[in-house]
Amino acid sequence: MRVFITGATGVVGRRLVPLLVRAGHQVTAVGRAPEKRAALERQGAAAVALDLFAPEAVRAAVRGHDAVVNLATHIPHSFVRMLLPGAWRENDRIRRDGSAVLAGAAIAEGVPRFVQESFAPIYEAGGDRWIDEEWPVRPAKYNRSSLDAERSARRVTAEGGAGVVLRFAGFYGPDAFHVRELARMIRRGRAPLPGSPAGFISSISHDDAATATLAALGVPAGTYNVGDDEPVRRREFVDALAAALGAGPPRLPPAWVARLGGSLGELIARSQRISNRKLRGASGWVPKYPSVREGWRAAVDGLEA
Repeated sequence: MRVFITGATGVVGRRLVPLLVRAGHQVTAVGRAPEKRAALERQGAAAVALDLFAPEAVRAAVRGHDAVVNLATHIPHSFVRMLLPGAWRENDRIRRDGSAVLAGAAIAEGVPRFVQESFAPIYEAGGDRWIDEEWPVRPAKYNRSSLDAERSARRVTAEGGAGVVLRFAGFYGPDAFHVRELARMIRRGRAPLPGSPAGFISSISHDDAATATLAALGVPAGTYNVGDDEPVRRREFVDALAAALGAGPPRLPPAWVARLGGSLGELIARSQRISNRKLRGASGWVPKYPSVREGWRAAVDGLEA
């Protein structure tokens, strides 16, 4: 299969590219900087520079491919920046306009498959209940554009292709800024995660997100949750990371702290026990790490390396 991928140098993309190559796919990968394109070529991809907001250029770039995988994002790289006005503006533009341009190009060029990253924590809180893809969504202001990106994928399906939406749970891995910051704070005895200690957090390692995206090249059109098998309660989430760090159980903030973070804080505080059953059934995909209990150890090993 000839696969065109954006976001190829991000935390999921740089893991996905070698997986695609090893699976025998011909990969065209977008890299913004010369050194990033060189790294993609060393992985076995044909690297290109591309303005995602230039429709004619995008149409020419995807021509002749069998699938477009859109992992392009622009995430603020610190907890503080996430709360600043305008911090998510470029990410919104990529998800709203960039995804629309890519989907339009795929439709125009007859690319039969379009895979779009999205964000599972847009779901309404579910308490202890399992959340499937039919659960009501209520995005916060900062991630409302996830639904714009999803609409782009559904356009491909409406035009006769296979539009696939991957709603990723909370990412973690050794190269995630928030994991480094959270580890630093836990070593100091604090874990600044708002919400009830009994509420559920759903996660997915960067490695498992990449294998799930590879699996998405063979599933029917539709929306799929991508999370680990066993979401854990917030108390266990931070205690498991503390144990991997060799630290004691950290203090969680009181419930009222969530209000200080506005809509972002309210969303993080929700209890979301997200089910991956649909993707597993459609593709046979199985995450390497059933939960953060196993995954945190690998992430910490990477941090220390």
